[in-house]
Amino acid sequence: MDYLLRDDSPFSSELWNSVDEMVVKIAKEQLIARRFINILGPLGAGIDSMNVDAFDVDMESKVDFNGEEEDTPIKVKNRRYVTIPMIYKDLSLAWRDVEKSRQMGLPLDLSPVAIAATAICNKEDDVVFNGNPAYGYEGLTTVTGRQVVKMADWAEGENPLSDVAAGMEALVRKGFYGPYVLVVSPDLYLKMHRIQPGTGVMEITRVKELVGGKIYQTPVLGNNKAVLISRGSQNMDIVIGQDLVTAYIGPEQLNHSLRILETLLLRVKRPEAIVTFE
Repeated sequence: MDYLLRDDSPFSSELWNSVDEMVVKIAKEQLIARRFINILGPLGAGIDSMNVDAFDVDMESKVDFNGEEEDTPIKVKNRRYVTIPMIYKDLSLAWRDVEKSRQMGLPLDLSPVAIAATAICNKEDDVVFNGNPAYGYEGLTTVTGRQVVKMADWAEGENPLSDVAAGMEALVRKGFYGPYVLVVSPDLYLKMHRIQPGTGVMEITRVKELVGGKIYQTPVLGNNKAVLISRGSQNMDIVIGQDLVTAYIGPEQLNHSLRILETLLLRVKRPEAIVTFE
């Protein structure tokens, strides 16, 4: 990975290992979409585009004795190639901190690395869930062809349970039987943490049981927004070219500039597998 220019830095291999471990640690803690969407890759930093397919789907199977009745095959309807975008965040390590760590044998404070890694993880989820309209990328909550359920007030009654049940019904009627994942904005997550009168059970517990226990919250959804997804690589996946990695940009006024970067693309193959509550 010469393009990372690590050999141009004054850092030891031990320090680079610490940087890598910090980035991986933050990613495991912060990233939401990767917890339930299948990953294809990493394919390599040089892979700069990937096919996105739309399928011609006829779910009606034939029944006859000899198998002579003509059937409509499920096949790729059209294919387009989409550029895999790069997501990155730069940071700077003070030269005096690096020298103090080297001279005194103290661990270098990697807070700038952790904060930058948090920022890039937040942006990754933002792109996956909301897309990037400026560059023409659609997200889980914006993709054309998704199903939409009108949202009631989740602070009242059994509305969260009723809405999610309606979303699951919409998915089942389209042939998506799960497993399901529900992702909500933080305010909706909070609203579900209340005891439902007459049951002695919190509303979020009932919703979790309905969807099979998989509920996540993420701030990238903003407020009053939720999305229900039928998992599976046949429905969607995330293509990763270069996974999260840190490169050395170079010295700047004696300080050391670094860049955390990744390249990835959300591919929604069957948008009907997604229900947004709006």
